[in-house]
Amino acid sequence: MNLSEVFVEFLQSTGFANITIGQTIMLLTSFVLLYLAIVKEFEPLLLVPIAFGMLLANIPLAGLMAAPEDGQIGGLLYYLYQGVKLGIYPPLIFLGVGAMTDFGPLIANPKSILLGAAAQVGIFATFIGAIALGFTAQESASIGIIGGADGPTALFITSKLAPHLLGPIAVAAYSYMALVPLIQPPIMKALTTKEEREIVMEQLRPVTKKEKIIFPIVVTVLVSLLLPSAASLIGMLMLGNLLRETGSTDRLSKTAQNELMNIVTIFLGVTVGATANAQTFLSPDTLKIIALGLIAFSLGTASGVLFGKVMCKATGGKINPLIGSAGVSAVPMAARVSQKVGQEANPKNFLLMHAMGPNVAGVIGSAVAAGLLLNFFG
Repeated sequence: MNLSEVFVEFLQSTGFANITIGQTIMLLTSFVLLYLAIVKEFEPLLLVPIAFGMLLANIPLAGLMAAPEDGQIGGLLYYLYQGVKLGIYPPLIFLGVGAMTDFGPLIANPKSILLGAAAQVGIFATFIGAIALGFTAQESASIGIIGGADGPTALFITSKLAPHLLGPIAVAAYSYMALVPLIQPPIMKALTTKEEREIVMEQLRPVTKKEKIIFPIVVTVLVSLLLPSAASLIGMLMLGNLLRETGSTDRLSKTAQNELMNIVTIFLGVTVGATANAQTFLSPDTLKIIALGLIAFSLGTASGVLFGKVMCKATGGKINPLIGSAGVSAVPMAARVSQKVGQEANPKNFLLMHAMGPNVAGVIGSAVAAGLLLNFFG
């Protein structure tokens, strides 16, 4: 074999010679997501791993997601992906979220759990819409859960009910979580009057340490007995919160908040991104999923605000309807958006702690909704 033949054979073995149009489109999509994450800072901790996983999965001949075959070992990302497939990573993310979450505002104002529940309407309304568009019940449940604005829950449900849709659903769920500050304010302003947005709420009562310790235990028992299928998500969420509140498990709480959370986030993001290959991602169904995800998230925001208006009327104007938009479980971003829109209407308005009540209730609500969907269609 002469030098020119060796050179030609080398060129034919490269990714440049084997790349398809679909893979090129997916690589360009990953570049756009990296731009949004790094330059625009849209949820960079999740979007960077997801986008880079998408990039790696669409490199021709790399085989990073290849399954074991004929005695050959599989690709690196194939093995890391088992944590998603087996439902391990999402509950571990919930453990970290629980360790970082203060349920004090919800305990101080238990009525705010109704706002968290109202914001889950988007999940079930979009489920019906997806059924009407020809998706199966399992696929529709996975698409609808995007409306909860809770990435780990969306991945947990999809990995069990419709794993073939994991890539587009993950990208849609995390993209809309990152775009909360852009999507929610127009909906909030359209559904409320300036007078409603100006409402200043009374300061929340102090919450005792005993209440904060009892809360995660009681929630775990009640929800898990009612919906055993939600036990892994709720259990890990509340375990993380209990580690935070006991006062004697600081080391474990800090590990769950930092080292464990960061490691699992990297593995989860990269492997979820790696499921977005050209074959499964570039299809009409993907466009439908992205559109339905936006509808689900918008309906969740709208239903939370509308129920906030109902509570405003019922309490004689003591509740600012804006905090209803925080019922989606994008913590704490949705609560910050409520605070920002409220302060635009009234600079003396401080809604953040009030909005954190429905916001953390939304985390519980999305896990309960996931349990219901698994119970019916799992």
